[in-house]
This record gives sequence, structure tokens and C-alpha cells, in this order.
Amino acid sequence: MSHNVPLDNGNHTSDCETNLLHTQKDHSHNDSHGHEHNRGHHHGHGHHHHAPATRGRLAIALGVTFTIFIAEVVGALVANSLALLADAGHMLVDSCGLVIAVIAAYLMKKPRSDERTWGMMRAEVVAAMLQSGMLLLICIVVFYKAIERFFFPEHIHSHAMLWFGVIGLVGNLISLVVLLGGRNENLNMRAAFLEVANDALGSVAVITAAGLAWVSGWDGWDSVASLIIALMMGPRAWMLLRDSVRILMERTPDGLDLGQVREHILSVDHVIDVHDLHVTTIATGVISLTAHVTVEDECFHDGHSVLILHQIQDCVSKHFPVSIEHSTIQIDTETHRDHERLHH
Repeated sequence: MSHNVPLDNGNHTSDCETNLLHTQKDHSHNDSHGHEHNRGHHHGHGHHHHAPATRGRLAIALGVTFTIFIAEVVGALVANSLALLADAGHMLVDSCGLVIAVIAAYLMKKPRSDERTWGMMRAEVVAAMLQSGMLLLICIVVFYKAIERFFFPEHIHSHAMLWFGVIGLVGNLISLVVLLGGRNENLNMRAAFLEVANDALGSVAVITAAGLAWVSGWDGWDSVASLIIALMMGPRAWMLLRDSVRILMERTPDGLDLGQVREHILSVDHVIDVHDLHVTTIATGVISLTAHVTVEDECFHDGHSVLILHQIQDCVSKHFPVSIEHSTIQIDTETHRDHERLHH
């Protein structure tokens, strides 16, 4: 698997090799400034997306959403509406999600320590898993109660249900306006915007069911709306739970083909072997790669192993759809590789 093609031969080099001369130049120019060729490896990497304005928008949306939750709980008790209670449960989970987003914005800024080498980055993943589990539980309970009410109908007060539904919709529209300007700033803001948009659809379902129950006199519309809300929440909760578990189980990030990563590293001149290759998601937008790369022995004598390291790190950070800015590469000789004690 050795590639003994001269590094300056442009006819045989891979895409990852084309920047080698630039890498050498950057290394010689930037070595006195802390090796700036390793872009993104400093401690402040990529976590500036939680700006104060973003936290302010999230805080306002949280205040409005939690107020709607209180109002809809009261409305559900007054109107005896399962649909309002289901939407209130949706609001509660979304409030938790917004709390998580605000807290994560601060926790992501916490410095790393010897006890927490990645800081508090994984807090958002753990919280998302708990949030999705709670949301799935609410969906199951609402779905069960809605089916039960079809067989054992309960009278609802459609007038009260309608007015509380309108209150919820107005509050959701206010939150949408607040989040509108920042919805493209980062994934957290986009997710928060979609959460509130989904809440608005839930309020529309409540209003529609109240109006139909008022006109037709059939209280079953409340159960229909409850089923619709549960079916809207369920798939989103499942996807959130699935993604959270995948990250915690250190699954290769979606959109990244580990086989292609291995092939690109092997295509670098003088690389013999790649093993113990792992790519994991630490937190949103923070991807980490570790690998053992075996190179020809002469690379250690002429200093070429350092340039190979720069080349591989530049490749994994730029070439693939998922940018890997945090990479730890161990450069090995063939003799050392045969003495490694890897248990996987």
C-alpha cells in the first residue's frame, strides 16, 4: 500500500496532495505564531455562533412559550380539552428545548479542564436525549387518551377552547417574529424557529377543532386534533432521540464516508497504512478524528513526517462535506505499528 511517487509530480498526486507546497510555505511563515497551519485547532474554535443577540432572542422566545404553556394548561382544565392539554405538553417540551439552547450557549463557553477535556459540550446532547424521551412519552399518552375519548366521549367547552387556542397562536406568532431575524445564524436557532413554527401549527389544529366542535356539536373533533398534534410531535421526537443516541454512541457523523477518509489518507505519498481510525461528534458542529498513520521509515529521518501530518489534517478539514477541524494523528513507523496493543 506504499505510494512512492515523488511529491512534486503533479500527475500522480491526490487531491489532498495538491496543497503540500502551500502547506510547507505556511508552516515556515507561521511557525513562530503557534503553527497557524492547523487552522481550527485553537481552543476558541468555531464556538462564536452563540452571540449575545442569539441568546436574547432565545430568552424572549422562551418567556413567550412558557407563558403560552401556562395559559393552555389553564385552558385545558377550563375547556376539558385534550387537544389543548396536548398542545400544552408540546409547549412544555419546547420550553425545555429553549432552556437547553440558552444554557448550552453559556456552557459551550466554559473552559476545558483536566477533568472535562471537552468542557461541557456534550451537555446539549444529553439534554436533547432527555427532551426527546419526554416528548415521546407525551405523544404516547396523548395518543392513548385520544383513542380512549373516541370510545368514551367527554364534553368539551368549545368556546373556551377556541379562545385559548387563539391566545396560543398569537403567542407563537410573536415568538416567530422574534426568531425570524436570527433563524439562519446557526443550527440551534434554526431548530428553535422550527419548534415554534410547529407550535403554531398545533395551535391552528386546536382552533380548527374548537370551531368544528362549536359548529357541528361533535366533541370528537378534540380527539382528532389531539391525534394530529401527537403525530406531528412523534416523528420529530424520534429523530431527535435517534440523533442524540448516535452521538453518545460515537457513531460516524452523517454525511461522512469513513472509507473515503481512509482512502484519502492512504493516497498521501509515503503513507503505508491507516488503522485505529475514529470519527465522532462531540457536540453540534464539533467533529473529532483520531488515527494511527504508518509511514515509511525515511520520513522520520528527513523531517517529512511533519509535512505529512500537516497534509492529512488540511485534507480532513477541507475535502469532505463534514469538516473535521479537531484531528489527532499519530505518525508511526512499521516497527512501532507491530508493537501496538489495540484491543479493537
